[in-house]
Amino acid sequence: MRSKSILAAGALFAVLAAPAAAQQEQQQQAAAPPATADEAFQEMEEMLGSVPGFFREIPEQAVPGAWAEMKAVQLNPDTALEPKHKELIGLAVAAQVPCDYCVYFHTEAARQAGADDQEIQEALAMAAITRHWSTVLNGSQIELQAFRQQTDEIMAHVAEGAQAAEAPETQPSAEQEQEPQQQEQPSEQQQQQQQQQ
Repeated sequence: MRSKSILAAGALFAVLAAPAAAQQEQQQQAAAPPATADEAFQEMEEMLGSVPGFFREIPEQAVPGAWAEMKAVQLNPDTALEPKHKELIGLAVAAQVPCDYCVYFHTEAARQAGADDQEIQEALAMAAITRHWSTVLNGSQIELQAFRQQTDEIMAHVAEGAQAAEAPETQPSAEQEQEPQQQEQPSEQQQQQQQQQ
């Protein structure tokens, strides 16, 4: 059973890198979710070459919805996130859950979707950083409203800095450069003070 699951997972990898025509066919199939487990298994056979073993481990009533969700989000190349980013997110979550099966799958799927070793390492580092600070914040019982307010202030400051960095520097016009700079004339009171010194 395990070897069939591994083979089916390999087929899922292939779907992630499918050519545009196959991806369009997937989108059409995703539009109409299967009504029964048997219909879902038939779609999986057509798309993946086999039925991933883990789909046979859930109740039959759950199969059509689980398959429809996977097709609509994870296997759909036309969502807001690119396939590579979806798989890197999946890997980061899987590492924290932790789930050895999911870590393996999402690592390989991320690679197939174009992620390199550095991107995979960075996704895992972000998962670790998030877990670290989550532990500190929750364990210290930091007040959520104060944390949100400080986060909003930090984000506003960073955004202002980014806008300032992007703003073009104002250059003096040719006329301004040619005009002689007038020095301020000291006031009468300032002149008297200077004479007294």
